[in-house]
Amino acid sequence: MTTTKVRETSEQASPAPNPSPSANRAPDKLTFGTLLAWTSRIISTSMNYIVLGFLTIYCSDILGLNVGVVGTLMLVTKIFDAVLSVPIGYIVDRTNTRWGRGRPYEWGIIGVWIATILMFATPNGWGDTVKYIWVFVMFVMNQGVFGAFLNAGANPYMVRAFNNETLYIKFGSYGGLLSSVGALLVNIIFPVMMAKLGTSHQGWIVMMLIIGVPAMIIGIMRFFFIPERYDVDVTTDRISGKAVLDVLRANKYIWPVTIMMLMNSMVANMGIQVYYYTYVVGNVSLMSAAMAISGIMLPALLVMPMILRKMSINQACFWGFVLCILGYVTNWFADANFAMLMCAAVLFGLGQVPINMFGTLMALECADYNEYIGKPRMEATLGVIPGLGGTIGGAFGAFILGQMLNLGGYVSSAGDSATQPDSAILMIRLLFSFIPAVLYLIAAIASKLYGLDKRLSEIRKANEERRAAAEARIVERHTDAKAADTPVADESDDELTAQELAQVAADLSSIPETEQVADDERVTGPKNPVASGETAA
Repeated sequence: MTTTKVRETSEQASPAPNPSPSANRAPDKLTFGTLLAWTSRIISTSMNYIVLGFLTIYCSDILGLNVGVVGTLMLVTKIFDAVLSVPIGYIVDRTNTRWGRGRPYEWGIIGVWIATILMFATPNGWGDTVKYIWVFVMFVMNQGVFGAFLNAGANPYMVRAFNNETLYIKFGSYGGLLSSVGALLVNIIFPVMMAKLGTSHQGWIVMMLIIGVPAMIIGIMRFFFIPERYDVDVTTDRISGKAVLDVLRANKYIWPVTIMMLMNSMVANMGIQVYYYTYVVGNVSLMSAAMAISGIMLPALLVMPMILRKMSINQACFWGFVLCILGYVTNWFADANFAMLMCAAVLFGLGQVPINMFGTLMALECADYNEYIGKPRMEATLGVIPGLGGTIGGAFGAFILGQMLNLGGYVSSAGDSATQPDSAILMIRLLFSFIPAVLYLIAAIASKLYGLDKRLSEIRKANEERRAAAEARIVERHTDAKAADTPVADESDDELTAQELAQVAADLSSIPETEQVADDERVTGPKNPVASGETAA
C-alpha cells in the first residue's frame, strides 16, 4: 500500500487524487473467506492469552518457584512494557511500507509463540535465580516486544484494510465467535492435557508444542490474504514525538477505556480458576466442563450486531460489567457446588463478551475525536494505550494472585500437589469471588465516565465534511494546473501542502485549541442528537 499523495508531479498526474475514505469504503457484505482470514490471527492470540493464564501454576507446581516472587516479576515486566509501548505505537504510526502500515507487524505472532514455548520450557535443572531470570526475559519478549508491536499494528491494519465501521462490528461479532471457539477449545483441552501431561516438566513442553506450532501457522495467515487498500490520512505529514505527548494530553477519553481494559485483564490473568478447581472443588478435570459451559457466550456474539444498533459499545461494556459482578459474587456462595459454579460461569462468560470483543474499537472512536480537534488520528498510539492497560492489568493480576496466595500461606510444590492450609483455601475463594467483583465495579465506574459515544454522530459528520473539503481543494488545484498546462506543485513541497490543508480545515470549522472549553461549546455546526440506533466504532 502506498500512502495517498496530496500532490502529484505532472508525470504522475491523474484525473483526480484517490477518493476519500468515506467515498470508497469496503462494502458492508462480509464473505466467510474474508472473515476466516482476518480472524486467524485473533484466534492465535486468544489461544496464547489462555495459555499464559497457566503460567503461575506452572512456575509454582512444576518449577517450584515462589508464587509471590513470580507475581512480582510479572509486574516488573510491565515497567518495560510501559517504557516500550508508546514508542512502539509511535514507530507504527510512522510506518509506510509496500505492505502498508500495520500489516508488516503481523509477523509478531511468530515471536509471541516462540517466547511462550521457551517460557514453558524453562530447564528444571537450573537454579531458582536463573529460572526467575529466564521466565522474566521470555515474558518481556512475549508481552513487551512482539506482543506490543502486534497490538499496535492491529487498528491501523484494520482501518486501512476495510475502512468501514459496519464491518468492524461484524468482525468483532462473527470474528469473535470464531476466535472464542478457538479459545474455548484450548480452555477445554488444556485441563485434560494437564491431568495427563502436566504432572511433569517434559509434559508441559509437549503441551506447548502441540498448541504453539499450529497456532503460529494460523496466526500469520491474514498477512498473506488481507492487503491494506485504503488511506485514511488526509495528509502525509510525519508525526513527531511531541505530537504523541500532545495527543495523550488532549484526548481525555482514552483513559476510561484504558481503565476498563486494565480491570478486565487483571481478572482474566489472575489464573485463579485452576487453583480453585484443584484445591476447592478438588477435581481440576471439572474445569474443562466449566470452560465448556461458558461457551454460552458464543450465541451472544451472533446477536451483538443487533444489540449494538440499539446501544453503543461503551453501554454494552457497562452492562457486561454488571453481569460479571453478579457472576463472581455467585462464586462465593457456590463454594464447591458445581451447579452454582456453572451458573456463575454463564454470567461472567456473557459479561466479558463486549469488552473482550469490542473494547479495542473504542480506541478508534478516540482517533475520530483526535481528528475532530485537529490532531493526527494516531490509531496505533491510541490503540497501544488501552493495550498497555491490558498488559499492566494482566501483570497486576498475576502479582495480586501471588501476593494474596502468599498472604494466605499457600504452599508451593515441585511436581506434587501439597496440602493447603485453611487460610490458603479461604484466599483462593476470595480471589475467585469478591476480589474480581470489586475490580469489575471499578470498570463499570470508568465506563460511566467515558461519554464519547454520546458525541460520535456529530464528530464523525464534522470529520467527513473536513476530509471532503480538503480533497476538493486538491482536485481544484489539480484541475486548474491541468487546464493551464502547468505541472502541479512538486511532491517535495510537503510543508506548504500541510499548511494549505490545515487552512482548509480551519475554514470549515472553528475548533477550540484546548480542553478547557465546556464540551457543549466544542461542537462545530448544529447540534444533532445521537441517533438511538447509532453504534460505536
